[in-house]
Amino acid sequence: MTELPIAKLYFYYAAMNAGKTTALLQSSYNYRERGMATLLYTPTIDTRYGSGQIVSRIGLDHAAISFSPEFDFYQDVLDRRSDLGHLACVMVDEAQFLRKEQVSQLARVVDNMGVPVLAYGLRTDFKGETFEGSHFLLAWADTLQELKTICFCGRKATMNGRLNEGGQLLTEGNQIDIGGNEKYVALCRRHFLEGSLA
Repeated sequence: MTELPIAKLYFYYAAMNAGKTTALLQSSYNYRERGMATLLYTPTIDTRYGSGQIVSRIGLDHAAISFSPEFDFYQDVLDRRSDLGHLACVMVDEAQFLRKEQVSQLARVVDNMGVPVLAYGLRTDFKGETFEGSHFLLAWADTLQELKTICFCGRKATMNGRLNEGGQLLTEGNQIDIGGNEKYVALCRRHFLEGSLA
């Protein structure tokens, strides 16, 4: 049996505005600069910048493969890797939107193909509850890495607040509501639990 290279499933998680997408694009650039192929994925549900685009708040961007809830990552990587030569890494933006089965598929990419997978996403929603993708990445990833940002008070922000049109924090609503700074704010746990923005 051929020994596979050592590979891991990584989950880089943070509150909003911590630079997750920037880190993903920088990592992909580092691989590509050295002549190594990467596959980038982004959810179809996030259409803020058009379909199949990963765009950071600081202006970095790159084309990516769109994934839906029914998308099969394992099969897609299997189909594409022969055209890429050596596939160095698979990267997933907004990984909180993965389904349980898709996290399993990405784990199989690592375990069966020996290809590292780097998933970047939110840990929790605006109610402080995990997304399905985040839940299983936290449970199954080999390596968990928190990317840090700060609350308005200067403490580490670990939570996400959702704002209404008047700028007040919401506590009810659908788990998924795509948006950026106009709709979400990163908060420390204290201010999240207090429902305070000042």
